[in-house]
Amino acid sequence: MNIAVILEMAASAGDRPAVTEGGRSLSAAELQRLARHAADRFRDRPAVLYLGVNHLAYPVALFGAALAGVPFVPLNYRLGEEQSAALLERHPGAVVLRPDDLDPLLAPAGEAAWRPAPDDRDATAVTLYTSGTTSAPKAALLRHRHLLAYVFNTQDFGSADADDATLVALPPYHVAGLMNLLTNLYAGRRIVYQASFEAAHWLATVRGERVTHAMLVPTMLARVTAELGENQAETPSLRSLAYGGARTPRPVVERALRQFPETGFVNAYGLTETASSVAVLGPDDHWQALASEDPAVRARLGSVGRPLPGIEVEIRDEDGTLLEPGATGLVFVRGEQISGEYAAGRALDDRGWFATRDRGRLDAAGYLFVEGRADDTIIRGGENIAPAEIEDVLLQYPGVREAAVLGVADPEWGQRLVAVLVGSGDPADIRAFVLRHLRSSKTPDLVVFRPELPRTATGKLLRRTLVAELEETADA
Repeated sequence: MNIAVILEMAASAGDRPAVTEGGRSLSAAELQRLARHAADRFRDRPAVLYLGVNHLAYPVALFGAALAGVPFVPLNYRLGEEQSAALLERHPGAVVLRPDDLDPLLAPAGEAAWRPAPDDRDATAVTLYTSGTTSAPKAALLRHRHLLAYVFNTQDFGSADADDATLVALPPYHVAGLMNLLTNLYAGRRIVYQASFEAAHWLATVRGERVTHAMLVPTMLARVTAELGENQAETPSLRSLAYGGARTPRPVVERALRQFPETGFVNAYGLTETASSVAVLGPDDHWQALASEDPAVRARLGSVGRPLPGIEVEIRDEDGTLLEPGATGLVFVRGEQISGEYAAGRALDDRGWFATRDRGRLDAAGYLFVEGRADDTIIRGGENIAPAEIEDVLLQYPGVREAAVLGVADPEWGQRLVAVLVGSGDPADIRAFVLRHLRSSKTPDLVVFRPELPRTATGKLLRRTLVAELEETADA
């Protein structure tokens, strides 16, 4: 079975709009016809590379590749010329779709010669390059069976209401952008694409298109809440707002909950290598945590929820020993949708477990708390310190809009804590503020301000870049 079966099922379910972008819509049947034409062009090529923004041609190219039996490779169109060239060199002979090539995919002439999609669940469906926040980008391979497992385990076919619409502003090279297409098409929910994100435009599109579902990465959610300020969002159609892709500061979540009081929030945790989400904190969890006086329940607002059906989660120490609930260690996951495979080789252990390289813990009720990447852990005087805890406190200080806590080499302590902030405030007063909330060993040794923090296009903080800049300044 091939992911093209999703398009085939959707095309048989009716003729309502399936995708919308820039005022134009296509039904699933029209998508299928265009994808068959694209498949004729893609056959016998090693891959299809997509170097464009969100566009109606994106699903055409994805399913065209699936029907042709070749991998689909969406690339980051924001990369510089040298970086793009390096990735293109990895795929000699591939079809390369750039912005000027997209509109022609929507206007083919004549009828395509239809051939059934290859029935190979183990073939590579999509190659996604990881964001490379701690190392060079790696080519993660997602096979048809991984993508189908996620869709079939999380969605019911045709379950959406007739007026349901999902707004997708995530870039097409992000795993969530890919899975939003597959899951919503399967559920029968119209997909509204935005080529680029801007908070005011996003809010206007939610209202204008009567969007019922949406997903944002943390920086997008923070910009939406900043755009609203003290106002509540006038988005009566919006029933579900998911966020994920990176750690979301708790103050941002709490502000969003106040601004969207009629909307159900979903925190989704997953990785490229896990074919999207593996754990979810649902709407009821959010409201219960916000309203509870029980510290353990309230703390769940900072969790990523509980594992999805078919997903197992374990927390292990550095030696691989399984840890008890409440203990912090390395997060491992296992399940049908987990790929854990790269072009350079397989990363699953012999029992099918994948090391996420995130640090986290499970509470007694099975809620997963993710503290961040293991590589981000700061070791100060022999103590392991998670930046996330300090960053959440810093974001409570008036005037601080963004915060990053880093470990910079220090001859006495091994590493010292440096807080890099966007906003305003007195450094001495900020250090005193943190000290009132946390112990002295978690108080930044140095506080610096800068206009913005370096991030990937999907909002992940580039800690390596910041550390390199700070150490270069110190050397100078």
